[in-house]
Amino acid sequence: MRGQNSRMTRILLAEDDDSLRGFLTRALERAGYEVTSCADGEEAVAALDQAFDLLLTDIVMPGLDGIEVARQAAARQPELRIMFITGFAAVALAAASQAPAGAKVLSKPVHLR
Repeated sequence: MRGQNSRMTRILLAEDDDSLRGFLTRALERAGYEVTSCADGEEAVAALDQAFDLLLTDIVMPGLDGIEVARQAAARQPELRIMFITGFAAVALAAASQAPAGAKVLSKPVHLR
């Protein structure tokens, strides 16, 4: 996932679980991605002043949830790819109907594949 100018792929990660956020950040950085990690939706939306290639967001977070983060991100960066993280199948199904087109869902527990 490298751009035309072969810059490092930039991922915006929004996850309120500290240990999972740390795990994902380290794993993605080891895989060669540049990661900006945020502990909640408000922090993630504030980070959208920068350009990203992928938004990886938990759906269920206090304050702004992942669906709202994704909507704001898609409005501001239409080319942004969006992937949700959730441990709740029902939440994933509901998210699919409200999420920006093309968004994917990654189920917890997260496996590095």
